[in-house]
Amino acid sequence: FYAIVEPQKNYRDMADHSAGDLIAWSPVVRQRLNEKYAFVHPENPGIDRLSHILWTGAPTDSLADARNAVFYGDKAIDRSPCGTGTSARMAQLHAKGKLGTGDEFVHESIIGSLFKGRVEKEVTVAGKPAIIPSIGGWARMTGLNTIFIDDRDPFAHGFVVK
Repeated sequence: FYAIVEPQKNYRDMADHSAGDLIAWSPVVRQRLNEKYAFVHPENPGIDRLSHILWTGAPTDSLADARNAVFYGDKAIDRSPCGTGTSARMAQLHAKGKLGTGDEFVHESIIGSLFKGRVEKEVTVAGKPAIIPSIGGWARMTGLNTIFIDDRDPFAHGFVVK
């Protein structure tokens, strides 16, 4: 789950704050929201907490509709606009009536990279309105990795630390 921080009384725009500020505040925001609210995916109860903080702002690129900084982990900000973050933002804007089916949304990251999203379809998930988004962008190969699964490993397909 994402917390999307929009302009409000004590937060006008991400451009007013350093990346260090956002990194310092995000764990506190996440902890307080997780303490106050229950976040549980309606079809996968293993997804049961808010994990990311998406700080919003006005775009600096004329091609973009909005700008963001996505905090994740313990102290990281995504260099991209973040695919799941862009999907969450489009779902939020769609729910507010600001983005319709078929509409495109260009999202700018904290360092200026762009993703182009589109609301492809409206659906329901466990009786709740949702969207199917598509995301496009670019990436560069920065390394190669070989991953294999040992069938004897009881955690071969992952685990969640709570």
